[in-house]
Amino acid sequence: MADEAMAASRRGLSAKVRENIAGWLFVAPVVIILGLFLLVPIFMALWVSLTDWNGQGSPFRSGVPFVGLDNYRRLFAEEGLTRQDFMTSIRNNLYYVAIVVPLQTALALGLAMIVNSRLKARTFFRAAFYFPSVTSSVAISVVFLFMFTGSGAVNSLLRMLGITGPMWFSDARGVLHLFLDWLGLVDIENPPEALTSGGPFGLTWWEWLSGPSVAMCTIIALVIWTTSGTFMLMFLAALQDIPVSLEEASLLDGAGRWQRFRYVTLPLLKPTMFLVLTLGLIGTWQVFDQVYVMSQGDPAKTTLTPAYLSYRAAFRSFEYGTGAAISFVLFFIIVALTVLQRWVMRTRRS
Repeated sequence: MADEAMAASRRGLSAKVRENIAGWLFVAPVVIILGLFLLVPIFMALWVSLTDWNGQGSPFRSGVPFVGLDNYRRLFAEEGLTRQDFMTSIRNNLYYVAIVVPLQTALALGLAMIVNSRLKARTFFRAAFYFPSVTSSVAISVVFLFMFTGSGAVNSLLRMLGITGPMWFSDARGVLHLFLDWLGLVDIENPPEALTSGGPFGLTWWEWLSGPSVAMCTIIALVIWTTSGTFMLMFLAALQDIPVSLEEASLLDGAGRWQRFRYVTLPLLKPTMFLVLTLGLIGTWQVFDQVYVMSQGDPAKTTLTPAYLSYRAAFRSFEYGTGAAISFVLFFIIVALTVLQRWVMRTRRS
């Protein structure tokens, strides 16, 4: 009996080994492809970020200077134009993320609620709301660029209303500064000395608290309009998965429309909300094409973003080490914010 049990155990073990080998053989092509075209380039870029490679020849040859963490130190600790530009891009992107992510999420959820209701021509409105998301971002950026020029449609409409339109892509002033100046609380031409005498990471507090520029607000409006349609579809799919019985039960309990939305709909949308917020964070920190087409960081670097600065450092200034370092800093920012958001949503769920 003992021999038979040992033989059965060996047969079971060999069967598991064969299954494991077969499984690895099935996934081997994908593992090899991902390793060659994803992991290997990442480690190559990490090596480049530790060197002073100028783009000529191989970054792995012996003549390429190895500088260690100097490229990262220049971004955070060394006085100079590199740190100033990087921190300016971080400031711009912080305002961009803080405005775009909440607004595009709220707009996408609102549009999903509208097209999920018993609305006539729902199919038309779904297609209309989603259409900007499938259109080329470069083409839409060019259209927006023409719309917001001095003789464009937006300024023409403002002139018809008796309003002198701003020079959207040449006005470097922050909207928060403009708002405080309009309220009479500060003078833009003579800001408070306490805010201009010092600040973290090479920028004054006055520069950190400027708000997005007028040009950046135009890009923000474009991005919200073009991305809300995609997130609308995600929310729409989640709304259609909510059991009708829950809605009917809340109606029988006397819940109003706002109570049903707050206590029934929103809790069931939390997984989709997390997905939308995560994709929104990743997309907003990686914004590049709209900046490249519409402003290239101007005016006065108020539309400069880390992704565009990385491109400019590597492919225009031929400082590939600095460009790669900026990319990895951006990667760690995205990962940290995603983990933080996951922790916050998990805390609220509990």
